[in-house]
Amino acid sequence: MGKHNEFGKEGEQIASDLLLQKGYTILRRNYRYQKAEIDIIAKKDGILAIVEVRARSNDQIIPIADTISKKKIKRLVMAADTYITENLLDVEVRFDVIAILKNKKVYKVDHLEDAFYHF
Repeated sequence: MGKHNEFGKEGEQIASDLLLQKGYTILRRNYRYQKAEIDIIAKKDGILAIVEVRARSNDQIIPIADTISKKKIKRLVMAADTYITENLLDVEVRFDVIAILKNKKVYKVDHLEDAFYHF
């Protein structure tokens, strides 16, 4: 596995750990539907959080969350809808981004709730 993929998996674990610390229950990781993949599906206080994890190992001028395209958002919404339908859920849904920036050995982690509304 390439270093990029290894860091991506490490980022997803960091994000999962953060959500657990915040009191979320992790329902699913790496849920796939057609061409879409939801990194983490978590639940807290009756809210289903569809979480996109963005991990980068260098400083960037643009915020990591801004790198999510409209096409990616559309796929996430479609996958979330399918997951909810398959599991017969009646919940409020929120789309979050957990952005992880690794600079040498230091990690900066930001949890952006309702991230798609911040674009």
